[in-house]
Amino acid sequence: MISEERKVKAEKQYIELYEQCREMIFGHSSEVMNAERDAAFKRFASNGFPSRKVERYKYTDMQALFAPDYGLNLNRLEIPVNPYDAFRCDVPNLSTSLYFVVNDGFYTKVQAKGHLPEGVKLGSLKELATTEYYNQLAGKDEDAVTDLNTMLAQDGLYVYVPKNVVVDRAIQVINILRSDVDLMVNRRVLIIVEEGAEVKFLFCDHAADDRRFLATQVIEAYVGENAKLDLYCLEETHNKNTRVSNVYIQQQANSRVNHNVITLHNGVTRNKLNLDMVGEGAECSCNGCVIADKKQHVDNNTLITHHVSHCTSNELYKYVLDDESTGAFAGRVLVKKDAQKTVSQMTNQNLTATKQARMYTQPMLEIYADDVKCAHGSTVGQLNDAALFYMQQRGISKKEARLLLQNAFINEVIDHMELEPLRDRLHYLVEKRFRGELNKCEGCKLCK
Repeated sequence: MISEERKVKAEKQYIELYEQCREMIFGHSSEVMNAERDAAFKRFASNGFPSRKVERYKYTDMQALFAPDYGLNLNRLEIPVNPYDAFRCDVPNLSTSLYFVVNDGFYTKVQAKGHLPEGVKLGSLKELATTEYYNQLAGKDEDAVTDLNTMLAQDGLYVYVPKNVVVDRAIQVINILRSDVDLMVNRRVLIIVEEGAEVKFLFCDHAADDRRFLATQVIEAYVGENAKLDLYCLEETHNKNTRVSNVYIQQQANSRVNHNVITLHNGVTRNKLNLDMVGEGAECSCNGCVIADKKQHVDNNTLITHHVSHCTSNELYKYVLDDESTGAFAGRVLVKKDAQKTVSQMTNQNLTATKQARMYTQPMLEIYADDVKCAHGSTVGQLNDAALFYMQQRGISKKEARLLLQNAFINEVIDHMELEPLRDRLHYLVEKRFRGELNKCEGCKLCK
């Protein structure tokens, strides 16, 4: 257990770190990223980490997560790794353009696989980011983790898709955590999808070493009028990994967003999504599936804001919790006064396989318009005894019957995902996960 005294020191160590290493941080980044640091530092120093009394953080103790003393690579020392030798994360039958982010930096030591259409820019955030977009969504949130990331992040991934360009091949980004010592990394992603453009992303998180990692990640995505963004985030790390990810998405008129988060293996995970619909006719589909056991903890928190009329949002999150694992889902749909004709559906369904597993669920609707169709629901339960008995009567063992029912439960979320090869791969990985087999991509040479 982490003492209350150490929790209080959580903010202090990062404040002192920034004050002592400010010049080093600035020297290894860019003017665009540096321009936001001091303001973020002032907010962080003033507010500190939120306590569990703060509504959006009631299910995860953020002060305890950040209390341990992790190392940081602020001097940007090269960490040896050959991603192509280390990982074979190909999804069968899914042709992707493949890129790597090692810890918190865009990896340029190997040549990327795949070809991007003319005009598309993808590369190092510190080299390509512009003041027009960087931190313009995240900076308005006044979230302590986002501010901490803005203070310390020195690089990340930048993607720009120009007007009416369709990127047919999915962009796959392998986020590799690599270190010989316990390490904190602060990763940043900026995605700009202009009017009429389309792009699909698959982010895969892996930990390559048996070390404690603390990873903060901030993703900002701007989706223009009539544009489409598919964002798939798959976590397969290990039980020493702590991941705190904040995603900010802004949608213009008639845009489409599919946001999917899949947690198959982790230690502590906290995912936050802020999605703003600012143009009429925008649609989003937000899906999440979680499989957790041992003492793993997964907390998904979403806020979808309908600012204007005729927008549609759908959310489906499902959890299967075993042993002493803990899950949390808090989803809020905010419908502003001018957002008439809003259609929204939020569903959270959960299975707890043991009496020790815990699930906290809090779906919320906050509606200020009077012509809407909004609904929400949540359930927490165990596997159907009648179904288990029925299957055993037909010669299926109880263990296999449980696995089949758990698979069917989670597969509803996976079947909502549009990339068919990825769906097939996830069905395979989920079955392996339920069978207790090692969770790593086939062919992975690290973390054996």
